[in-house]
Amino acid sequence: MTLPPTSSQAAALEALVRAEHGDPFALLGPHRQESGRPLVIRAFLPHAREVKVVDKGAIVATLERIHPEGVFEGEVPGRFEPFAYRLWANFESGACHEFEDTYRFPPVLGELDVHLLAEGSHLEAYERLGAHVREIAGIRGTAFAVWAPNARRVSVVGDFCEWDGRRLPMRKRHGCGVWELFVPGVGAGSRYKFEIKAASGALLPLKADPCARAAEHPPRTASVVAPPELHRWRDGDWMTRRAEANGHKAPISIYEVHLGSWQRVPEEGGRYLTYRELAERLVPYVVEMGFSHIELLPITEFPFDGSWGYQPIGLYAPTSRHGSPDDFRHFVDSCHRAGIGVLLDWVPGHFPTDPHGLGGFDGTHLYEHADPRQGYQPDWNTLVYNFGRREVANFLLGSALFWLDHYHLDGVRVDAVASMLYLDYSRQDGAWIPNRYGGKENLEAIDFLRRFNELAYSRHPGIMTVAEESTAWPGVSRPVWLGGLGFGFKWNMGWMHDSLAYFARDPLFRAWHHNDLTFALLYQYSENFLLPISHDEVVHGKGSLLGRMPGDAWQKFANLRAFLGYMFCHPGKKLLFMGCEFGQPGEWNHNTSLDWHLLAQPEHQGIRDLVRDLNHLYREQPALHRGDCDPAGFRWLEANDSTNSVLAFLRRSPENQGKTLVCVGNFTPTPREGYRLGVPGPGFYSERLNTDSACYGGANIGNAGGVTAEPVPWHDNPWSLVLTLPPLAVLVLESEG
Repeated sequence: MTLPPTSSQAAALEALVRAEHGDPFALLGPHRQESGRPLVIRAFLPHAREVKVVDKGAIVATLERIHPEGVFEGEVPGRFEPFAYRLWANFESGACHEFEDTYRFPPVLGELDVHLLAEGSHLEAYERLGAHVREIAGIRGTAFAVWAPNARRVSVVGDFCEWDGRRLPMRKRHGCGVWELFVPGVGAGSRYKFEIKAASGALLPLKADPCARAAEHPPRTASVVAPPELHRWRDGDWMTRRAEANGHKAPISIYEVHLGSWQRVPEEGGRYLTYRELAERLVPYVVEMGFSHIELLPITEFPFDGSWGYQPIGLYAPTSRHGSPDDFRHFVDSCHRAGIGVLLDWVPGHFPTDPHGLGGFDGTHLYEHADPRQGYQPDWNTLVYNFGRREVANFLLGSALFWLDHYHLDGVRVDAVASMLYLDYSRQDGAWIPNRYGGKENLEAIDFLRRFNELAYSRHPGIMTVAEESTAWPGVSRPVWLGGLGFGFKWNMGWMHDSLAYFARDPLFRAWHHNDLTFALLYQYSENFLLPISHDEVVHGKGSLLGRMPGDAWQKFANLRAFLGYMFCHPGKKLLFMGCEFGQPGEWNHNTSLDWHLLAQPEHQGIRDLVRDLNHLYREQPALHRGDCDPAGFRWLEANDSTNSVLAFLRRSPENQGKTLVCVGNFTPTPREGYRLGVPGPGFYSERLNTDSACYGGANIGNAGGVTAEPVPWHDNPWSLVLTLPPLAVLVLESEG
């Protein structure tokens, strides 16, 4: 028999049934009583008609209804300590169920977890926050945990509780502001969100789990309890040697891919390829083409297809558009076993305003700055992370480390670094807040990026980090201990802009813009540069790479071949967006497949064959890659012939490995016979590659396999070559010495 509730207990019960009680464990579950009375058990089961307590198959107590909304209570005769009971309930629908009581289980987080989470130094917070299938006290279920320190109440809701926020209110760990709950019987594949009541009493839109490891296929927005990892990795050989493949002297040639539009399945309504299908199709293609790495446009879960992944919601979940987390592991493993590295395009700078996302997460500006002059990014209508808040920084750092750890990724390319570094980025005067010294540098973001690089390289040696940074910020790819940001490489946006501007001009006017091609060498070795021809260069009205080229159809293809030859000869690692390797004529469209049918046309096949051969030449010749980040690997032979729009330079390995290469470009449609070029040594210079070769669709003008140097001094060199320079073409000559 139970006693009637006191006035304070009655008020607590009212708060519980209104889903406003901030400490459900104070009421629900087993509770010891004073004065030698037996253990009392309470349960809140809306729509239940009767509730009983079961121990080892036997009914040991019947609970009485103490609130009309479905709160039941009763003593268990002869029991004074909590025990492993189950509940049996008969519901208004007529259904009867026996089940574990969520509120008899202990806390999910340990005291050390609480301390580290509060400190913002829990580098494996993703192993505690989110949803994890676990076994507690011999019972299988899912442990949920979410950071929402300013909420009045948080409940986990899902199919398992009919999305009723009253059913599964969570326990708050006040030391770190995390709400937690172990829900027995909930397993992998279960859909869920968090129902959060703000301190003001306002009920917020249901929130997806910031640390979810899986999510529904958009446009649906629920988080999904991910299954435990079952994939058995077979990439041990790659992992032991990847440091060499990712180093400054390695031949790094990256194929940038949007998985949703590389190829589709037209006979099945144009659906996406799965991760496993991509392993079967994309990986062999990349190997054949000679690329060393694949960079994936963001595959962290995102709601809007048109953002291409750059407005993510789930920084710990591979998008469900292509399959499960283990399917993605299979894809990465397949890349590694084929000798291909995988880079993640990662977006820690901003996040979208979707109501189920991070914005106003617990009713306050939790992840973002409260002041829109700091917390709103007008370019993309997104919110900016508060990098100075230790829990937010820890959340972001954990995301990067999670992908490197759980998915064996080989590197991280950080998007929009400039927007993070500058407080006035894309803002008018008066629309930004200076730092504490009155400057425009975002000191908190700088500290965050440095910490990110320190952790990434220390915890995962052999990986690479790459910055998309479009300004002259010094030391982006210099070590933190030297005052740099600590990235391994930086995108050379200046080279990209100048070289594309040059090749887009009619050759008649290129003589007056010769410095567009030479200027990049003035700062080439100030950073460890990567030369990017990315997705950003083939969208938003810019036209395709082929479409930018001037002239008639033949000249367009010749210009493109010359540009690609120039790019692969120029110092710097390479990145080429999908479709550019075969001269797709139209802008990239994320909603459709690439125009693979164009490969039936010889001119497009020629571009593809050229890129394949350039990749293999770049990888096979130490002269073309070992000096990418070392000035000893480059020397001008002819930088000043603007009249003829001719450039020539040497590439060599700083350690004198392999042969010296002479790279010559003629960027006019006029063939040049008898062109004398100074070289440092004697011997025969074989023609290793000619972008005007007939096999690439060119006119086949060249040097009949090579040229022998003459003892005629020219331009401060004791020897010289007399060359035939094909029109709109690049030659690569190999010295025998």
